[in-house]
Amino acid sequence: MSELSILILSDGRPGHYHLADGVVAALQRMTPVMCARIELTRRRLAPNALLAALLGRSAYASALRLGYGLTAAELPPARLIVSAGGDTLAANVAVARHLGAENIFCGTLRRLPPSQFSLVVSSYARHAGLPRHIVALKPNGMDPDTLARARAVPDASRPPRLAGLLVGGNSGLFRYEPDEWAALAAFLETAHTAQGIRWIVSTSRRTPPAVADALARLASRTDGPIAELIDFRVSGPGTLPSLLASVEAVLCTEDSSTMISEAVCARLPVVGVSPRDHSFKPEEAEYRRFMQDSAWCRFLPLASLTPDRFCEALRHIVPMRENHLDRLAGMIAERLPALFPDHNSASGSP
Repeated sequence: MSELSILILSDGRPGHYHLADGVVAALQRMTPVMCARIELTRRRLAPNALLAALLGRSAYASALRLGYGLTAAELPPARLIVSAGGDTLAANVAVARHLGAENIFCGTLRRLPPSQFSLVVSSYARHAGLPRHIVALKPNGMDPDTLARARAVPDASRPPRLAGLLVGGNSGLFRYEPDEWAALAAFLETAHTAQGIRWIVSTSRRTPPAVADALARLASRTDGPIAELIDFRVSGPGTLPSLLASVEAVLCTEDSSTMISEAVCARLPVVGVSPRDHSFKPEEAEYRRFMQDSAWCRFLPLASLTPDRFCEALRHIVPMRENHLDRLAGMIAERLPALFPDHNSASGSP
């Protein structure tokens, strides 16, 4: 079976390149892939309007040079270009046109029309009717089939013995006050005392140092509620799969759709909590409604979080059953069958 050569264009932001990695992981369910990556670390200050105009005039080499400091000689051969994040939009189109490749973008298009892309992967239902768009959970590369072998099946009739806490921080329209962080730590203590729940806690790049330090002190207690602390400052990115493979349920601060999505895709019940000072962009509010209406998760104000309410929310959740990678792969194959000639031949497709 021939390999599908893929080039990922990354802006260096984990929340973006993990989306691209998720698309590649889905494609690997269908066909062998060979993946290269270019970090767009030389992003220049050429206005987006100028880059869009250059693309409109098919001046792809100029767009790459002026916008990203890239030359055609630096591009490896590829049949498919994948990227996420607004700063990669122009590069995605320019590289694809120069190489004669298909291209997939994860996210929301800005100045560029859908016709510039082979496919756009969106997480917002309002985009379902747009040309060349598909709507799916935010892609990520974790395979729940491998995680499921390592953890117990969640039992909603009892409190989880081991739960995960994913801690974010201030971001965009979210602001956490010190008393709210203190309340979250106190909840861990109370849930451990009242319900016997122990926790694996993971911080993120947005978690305030003082909050991470307080959690580290709590984790240092042998009789405390934290069984393990994954401190982002020490571990860096990429540690979430080990947490999701070990726990029976997840509590997640709501400032990160990505963290919530990854926990849902791991087929775990997920409860999100929000601070007093927060709001959502309309599409993000829509995305959370979609996940809650699907019964994959529930959301609570942090101020009302108690062990009883946490366990009650878990009882109303039905974790995802399908493999999100297979679902995404099927949607891509339906729209871009030319990427999978061997698969189509084996299945008898024309």
